[in-house]
Amino acid sequence: MMNLCSNKTTAMQTHHQLTNNSGFLLNINENVRKGIFIICIALCLTSLVSPAIALLMGLVIAQLTGHPYLYLNHKATHLLLQISVVGLGFGMNVHSALQAGKQGVMFTIVSISGTLVFGYLMGRWLNIEQKTSFLISSGTAICGGSAIAAISPVIKAEEKQISVALGCVFVLNSVALFVFPVIGHYFNLSQTQFGLWCAIAIHDTSSVVGAASKYGAHALEVATTVKLARALWIVPVTFISTFIFKNQSKKVSVPYFIGLFILAIVANTYIQAISIISPYLIAIAKAGLTLTLFLIGAGLSRKVITSVGFKPLFQGVVLWIAISVTALYAVMHLA
Repeated sequence: MMNLCSNKTTAMQTHHQLTNNSGFLLNINENVRKGIFIICIALCLTSLVSPAIALLMGLVIAQLTGHPYLYLNHKATHLLLQISVVGLGFGMNVHSALQAGKQGVMFTIVSISGTLVFGYLMGRWLNIEQKTSFLISSGTAICGGSAIAAISPVIKAEEKQISVALGCVFVLNSVALFVFPVIGHYFNLSQTQFGLWCAIAIHDTSSVVGAASKYGAHALEVATTVKLARALWIVPVTFISTFIFKNQSKKVSVPYFIGLFILAIVANTYIQAISIISPYLIAIAKAGLTLTLFLIGAGLSRKVITSVGFKPLFQGVVLWIAISVTALYAVMHLA
């Protein structure tokens, strides 16, 4: 089996095709474009830029000058996100991580199954093409672009279907990074509550970690642990997809980097020498995450955003609001 994230190739290539040939607001020299882009990257590696600001900066770059290295974006974000997640493990403890995982199991099962069923019903009601609707529902239910990339080859989705689902998830994922911390503070959520809520209701791991890290250290620990446990549900959902769409010729991918994340937590808990270098590893991981969000934002051109269409975007928004509101109520009253 191949690594889960490596299966993003087909889906992300489609996403990249959408971003090519887009009109940019600033018509400047190619070398100047690259220079501006490299300066932004350097800023993201400092403490001056937060994850949310990095994403916003990437979105601005995408509209004004475009991504000069778009053909490398998938590999860069794929590698940086994995390294960052593993690095964050060096700031966590086995016992608290297990506790967070236990708290998130029931929420995960109910929210994933509920979102998939509601998404199916919405797709039928709005008369959205079945595979597009299923990809949007899966991305909302599990872990955004990773789920879409893993499931799309299994159901033999076409490029347009993949690109619409990815565009919808990426747009909403960007909004969540800014909105969730504000809502969390408004309702005075605890670190644990906010971490659970992020892991359940925000699509991609990158934005989950970005929002949670802004809220607090324990929120980050809870959110990362629950989200990565949630990502493992790609495997059974993908198996189910093979029967729904009658295609049993594709292999199911397993996110092996999650194993490295677990090893990092174990090492930080039981190997005393690790505590000496763990602050540096965590700092590197957070810088990597900030850069990852910048690169994701830089890939969201106007063409990506406008290509989604009203009905699929409406389905994505309603599903996202439904899971967000339901999960918020659950963590406030049931957790």
